[in-house]
Amino acid sequence: MNKHLKQLRPFVFFPAFILLVLTIVLNFTNYDAFLEYTTLAKDFMTIEMGWIFSLVGAASLIMIIAVYFSPLGDIRIGGPNAKPILNKFSWFTITLCTTIAAGIMFWGTAEPIWHLAYPPSSLGIDPMSGAAAKFAMETMYLHWTFVPYAIYAVPTIVFAFAYYNMRRSFSVGSEIAPLIKNHNPKKLDNIIDAVVIFAVAAGISASFGTSILNMGGGMNALFGVANDKTLWVILTIVGTIAFVVSSSTGLLKGIKILSDFNVFLYVIIIGALLLFGPTAYMFGLGTEALGGFFTNLFDKALFTGVASGDTWASGWTVFYWSNWLAWAPVSAVFLARITYGYKIREAVTMNFIIPSIFSAVWMTILSGTAINFQMTGVVDLLAIMTEQGSAAAGYAVLKQLPLSTILIGIYLFAVLISFVTATDSTTNAMASISSSGIKDGKQEAPLFIKIIWGSTVGLVSLIFITTLGIDGIKMLSNLGGFPALFLGVLSIVSLGLIMVNPKKYDIAGKDDLIVELENE
Repeated sequence: MNKHLKQLRPFVFFPAFILLVLTIVLNFTNYDAFLEYTTLAKDFMTIEMGWIFSLVGAASLIMIIAVYFSPLGDIRIGGPNAKPILNKFSWFTITLCTTIAAGIMFWGTAEPIWHLAYPPSSLGIDPMSGAAAKFAMETMYLHWTFVPYAIYAVPTIVFAFAYYNMRRSFSVGSEIAPLIKNHNPKKLDNIIDAVVIFAVAAGISASFGTSILNMGGGMNALFGVANDKTLWVILTIVGTIAFVVSSSTGLLKGIKILSDFNVFLYVIIIGALLLFGPTAYMFGLGTEALGGFFTNLFDKALFTGVASGDTWASGWTVFYWSNWLAWAPVSAVFLARITYGYKIREAVTMNFIIPSIFSAVWMTILSGTAINFQMTGVVDLLAIMTEQGSAAAGYAVLKQLPLSTILIGIYLFAVLISFVTATDSTTNAMASISSSGIKDGKQEAPLFIKIIWGSTVGLVSLIFITTLGIDGIKMLSNLGGFPALFLGVLSIVSLGLIMVNPKKYDIAGKDDLIVELENE
């Protein structure tokens, strides 16, 4: 233990950990003040600063496409002689399950119904109309495909290049390495790491709690078990144990096995909906909506609603941009580790293009089915969600299909695995950033640091959903997007600098060239 304690970065771990604990204390001692301050901060961020989040989302999309077609795309991460540590299939499954897979499980059926029933007032769309259905599907593509994956991909590429090719430290601060002349900026790294870890800790606590509620809804649908506090406690304990077991096996075992299996479950769910669902409708609507999405991509991505006084964008699109930006810095650290040995163009393909296409297919099928069932009266999902919450939507859709009990069981299992892999990968990155001595992509942070972060976020989420509800921690998680916003801007600039002159920064490439010349 003493050896592992020496690996702990105290100026990163303790500020983030203590701030999270103080937040919980403030929530309990003066909840009204906590809610008032976080609401004011959240409103300032999404309403007053929402336009910046929208610009960063659009800029990330432009930048990552530019990188794909630039000479930087030919640079191999880790140097010309670097060999991949993962095969491409596992690389894909881990990337997918680490990013927004848990979100598409929860929101794939629920979110389009909210857009169908409550489209932006400024657009003049009639609720529950064909135009509203098209708008809902276009919005699912906007919120869950290319823009969010671009937001993740930019810092992933920068960190991978900075860590493996520029030989910078294993710190979130390395995502802006080209802008920092000092090659060992420890104080700045500590500040950035502590702030970002706190933001992500709050965010993953909210995600943890949402997953518990989602799994509770599945247990209720499958076994009739009451979705109450007792069940939530049991699910939290089971989920935490599953995460600890997965974490203890290391990056290339636990997460790899779970992610591979999880994607297999996704395919089963998609296949069942293709076989038993309204296939012609979902693909017809999806094709039409995809055209509208690409035609008006930047109009949609930059829509703030300020000109018309419409608050829809601040509650949905800007919220998503801030949420992705809050998660991106730490997720990028994890995603970058597994890019080792591949070219940057391959990393863009795997972190941006392929998962975006998968997510688009997922939304076409699940969201298309949900919209059809609502529009044709097969099931009133809006009424069910209003009464039971958004988590009930997915199970309500599956109940309408043949073999519904089996499909709900598979769906519930997929939710559990998505939850475990997302928690595992994120806390893996948090633990790695909280540790010193991480020298390569295969090295692991001490297990006790992973367990501390995993147990902490589990406890925080359980406290909030069993006492004051998850709204407070969700609001807090949104605020994590504000400091991450500035880091996102600097990451875009850093990637631009690298793209303009990659050889200037590629120390690994120079070292390998020297070795090759010496061996000749």
